[in-house]
Amino acid sequence: MFIVYAVPVGLLVGLLLGGRVGALAQLRIRWAWIAVAGFVVQLAIYSMQIGDLLGDAVPVVYVLSNIAVLAAVLRNLALPGMAVIAIGAACNLAALVANGGYMPADPGALATAGVDTSGPTNSIVVADPALGFLTDIFAIPAAVPLANVFSVGDVLIGIGVATVIAMAMRADPQPAVA
Repeated sequence: MFIVYAVPVGLLVGLLLGGRVGALAQLRIRWAWIAVAGFVVQLAIYSMQIGDLLGDAVPVVYVLSNIAVLAAVLRNLALPGMAVIAIGAACNLAALVANGGYMPADPGALATAGVDTSGPTNSIVVADPALGFLTDIFAIPAAVPLANVFSVGDVLIGIGVATVIAMAMRADPQPAVA
């Protein structure tokens, strides 16, 4: 959910830099459907009964959906900000793979965010997670809308998303083709 905050930040920065919201219509993201499919799969396995149907395959499907999103991001590296998103996504993917397809979360961060890990979630608590510095060690407090835990990778993804939006808003409109 951390990415949800990146969108309004990107819009605000874009406007402060003299950009236009209408310029976002010119933004062309290749393989966008792959990224959307990856996100839909992630939402489905952690917010619906689909996770129950997949059973032990959930971690594998989660990792594969993250790989799909990363592939779409890499396809768009020419866009300002996408390299930062790619680094963040790679950090998250490394933490996921190193921890069996789950994202370890700091118990204190989970408590601060008010996250209940007894239901469907990609977050788990482990005593000594692999690549612990890349796991969900930060929290948006429970009093804040969309409270959740997040990682360094999520911060980088958020910065990248805000940058993509702000820079796309500043793009010069394409000349009309006669």
